[in-house]
Amino acid sequence: MNNLQYIPLVLLAIVAVAFGLSFIRFMLGPSRADRVIALDTLTIVAIGAALTTGVWTRSVFLLDIGLLLALLAFVSTVAFAYYQERRNDR
Repeated sequence: MNNLQYIPLVLLAIVAVAFGLSFIRFMLGPSRADRVIALDTLTIVAIGAALTTGVWTRSVFLLDIGLLLALLAFVSTVAFAYYQERRNDR
């Protein structure tokens, strides 16, 4: 194994640490907004894991999953913002 083959493993290790820290924030978040931000961070980390794995294995399917996760994260953030806005109007 040459040095370039270790790069995806290092990236996946960093992604795993980021996922763990974001999950802790998601579980301990004192407010709903903190939990939504942590969930967005978890989604971004999952996108990073999918893209890193997709590039490492040369799989186009995982790149499509990353795109799908990005769209899902955007829609969920917009839905939460709409919920917060409607809640504040009452």
